[in-house]
This record gives sequence, C-alpha cells and structure tokens, in this order.
Amino acid sequence: MQLRFLGGTGTVTGSKVLVEHEGQRLLVDCGLFQGLKQLRLRNWSSLPVPASSIDAVVLTHAHIDHSGFLPRLVDLGFRGKVFATPATVELCQLLLPDAGHLQEEEARYANRHGFSKHAPALPLYTRDSALRALERLQVRNFDERFAPLAGFEVCFHHAGHILGAANVHLQCGARSVLFSGDLGRSDDLVMLPPSPPEGADCVLVESTYGNRSHSREDPLAKLADVVCRTASRGGVIVVPAFAVGRAQTLLHAIQQLKAVHRIPDLPVYLNSPMAADVTAIFRRHADEHRLSPDECRAMCAGMKIVNTEDESRALNRLHYPSIIVSASGMATGGRVVHHLKAFAPDARNAIVFAGFQAAGTRGAAMVGGATQVKIHGEWIAVRAEVSSLDGLSAHADREGLLAWIAALPRPPRHIYVTHGEPEAADALRQAIEERHRWPCSVPEYLEIANF
Repeated sequence: MQLRFLGGTGTVTGSKVLVEHEGQRLLVDCGLFQGLKQLRLRNWSSLPVPASSIDAVVLTHAHIDHSGFLPRLVDLGFRGKVFATPATVELCQLLLPDAGHLQEEEARYANRHGFSKHAPALPLYTRDSALRALERLQVRNFDERFAPLAGFEVCFHHAGHILGAANVHLQCGARSVLFSGDLGRSDDLVMLPPSPPEGADCVLVESTYGNRSHSREDPLAKLADVVCRTASRGGVIVVPAFAVGRAQTLLHAIQQLKAVHRIPDLPVYLNSPMAADVTAIFRRHADEHRLSPDECRAMCAGMKIVNTEDESRALNRLHYPSIIVSASGMATGGRVVHHLKAFAPDARNAIVFAGFQAAGTRGAAMVGGATQVKIHGEWIAVRAEVSSLDGLSAHADREGLLAWIAALPRPPRHIYVTHGEPEAADALRQAIEERHRWPCSVPEYLEIANF
C-alpha cells in the first residue's frame, strides 16, 4: 500500500491523501486549499496523477477544505464514485453548488470593479460543475463495512466535529490505515464526542490544535460579555461563521443566553440561507448531536433569515445594536466580507470569530491584531473590537487529540500528523513520541509513504 499526501500538510486546508494498492487509486478527502496565496494557487495546478486515473473518493466530512475540490476533480476528468455518510452527502448537496456560485459571483464582482490581476477573472469551477460532481455521491452508513473498490474495505466511525463527520478505517489486504478526519470534542456544546478509534497499522491524525489547549473560560460568558459591551456602545456584532456547524452552535448559544437574560434581546440576522437549510438537516440526524427537537426549533426562533442580495446589502446600513451571523468562518469570501467592509472601520462595532483561523486568511490577520485588511482590492481599517471564542471551536484540542491516540487498541506501525500548521503538527508529533514511543512523523506536501 502506498500513501501520497496531496494536501493537508503544513496547513489545515486542502486535505487529500491518495491511497494506491494493486494498481487502484482511492482518494481520501478532496479539499480546497485556502488561506495563503501560494496554497490557493495549488487549486489551479494539475494533480501529480491524472484525475481520470483516480478510481474512487471517500470523504471524511463535508467542510470545503475536505470536499470542495470535488467539482474541480470532475472537471479534470474524474469519473468514479464518491462515498460519504448520509449527513455528509446532504451537506455536500448544499455546500458544493454554493461554493461554485460564490466563485462565479466573486469573479463577476472582480471583473465589474476591475481589482483582479487576471483579465478576465475566472471561477475555479461553476455551480454547474458542482451539480455534476453531486451525481457521483454514494451514501454509506456509519459502522457498516463496504468496498469502494475491489480489494479495499472501508468503515466510517463517528468523529464528532460536524454532522456526518467520520473517521475512515481502510483495509487493503493485510494492511490497514485509519484516517482521523477532523476530530470533534468530548465537551462540544452541540455535537456528540468521537467514537473510540479502530486499530490500524498506520494512523493519520489531524493536528489543528496540536500545540494548544482550548480556553477553560466559559465561551458563553465571553460571548455574552462581547454582546453586552458592544450593545452598550450602540454597535453591531458581526460573527463570521461556517454555515455548517459553527452557525448552528452560535445560534444555539445566542438563544440560550437570551433565554436567561444574559444578553439583551437584540435582533439576530442569519445572512446565510444555506445555514438555515443545515438547521433542518440537524432535525433529520438527531442521533449525531445533543440537541432536542425543541432546541433545534428554538435555534431559529427570533432570528431573521436573510435570503436575497438586496437584503444582505441592507444589513450594512444597520444603525442599532444587532447580531449578524454570516459565512464564511475565516472571512475568506461570501457575504460576510461585505459586512466587514461596512462595520470593521467603526470602533463601536465588534467582530467575533468562533473557529480556527488558517494562516493567510483575513480571520487570522484580524485575530492577530491587524489594523487593516484587504477586501476586494481595497485596504479596510479595522477599528472594531475583535474577539476570538476558541471555546466554541469544533476541533479537539491537544489533550483531546492525545486522548484519541491513547485509545487506539494496539500500537500502530506509524503515525502521520496532518492537517495542522507546522508548529502545531510538530508539537503533536513530539508529544506522541514522548508519550508512546511510537514512530511518528509530519509528512511533507507530495510525500510518498510505502508500508
């Protein structure tokens, strides 16, 4: 068996691992690179193998950094099947067409306003490409073994993190490999904890928070403080949030705080119709999260779903305390960047981030204290209060990752630490080696491993 690391190395984005066995090729995850320009350019580059030579794809979950390259892969010639859990398939049916639409919109906006270096600016793929990719999706249930290809046996196990998120256990002949995917938390506000890991010869573990622990401060208390402080000075709270996972957690948190009068009863605008659709998916997959049917309904109580672009633009003229929850979570694109242009320059307002911010993203720059960020070719001053709620992150922290590794039923032959910034990945590698004395390494981009 051979592994080729095509993404998720030196970064938390672009997750792709190509598995080759007896002349067949299986791609585990098919994510977009995000953040730094040199990473984003990889989305436009040719793969080291022809897309047509990849026989099948298995997805750990639906987030764009794990699934968003699928339409591009199909455009490049992939004609195989894509296997995923039921909720992952449902979420991809929302996320991928939306990603294509956003790329078309951003290209049109760039061409109309002339800030792109390319003439004309082009989308990486279109909504139509995404719809063609969706035709390849195949549903497979958790804890049921299936054969995506002859000689390959796969089983999905719950990973927490978001709806549908899975560890992938892959057996090829006498060898096995376990992919952690993105691991959730044991104390997540909404999602259930990951299942115990299955034993394997080789383990790939994510390391998003491999070098740090989540704050022990109550995230709801911190959110309440920011909301109350901003409302008292007449400001607007803008919350960049991924439409899948973070948006629902934030809406649930806001509803909880309102119910016990810890924050004023401010108007809440969900500027992501897709996030509202995701909330309906929560009701259909109640076995994957902690929310009751009443809590699912309450999540959307008292909020306004913003559907049209005109309604979205109207939010930028708000002049009274309000909360706007809008995608994307790292402020890399989508409607939230227009809100940042409108509200970041005013010190009365607040920008609240509730998830990991990858290097090179606007979110990372703002959390890092940037006094200006570039949006649509223009430098925008950041005078608003910027706050980060890492206590609402959907990722396991250092202790959670190490606990998952420690629960392996037998020592693996090798552990590869992936999906992390360089310092985080190497810190987790060092901790695993010190605690377990197991062979462990951080793979490089395009590295090949045989075992």
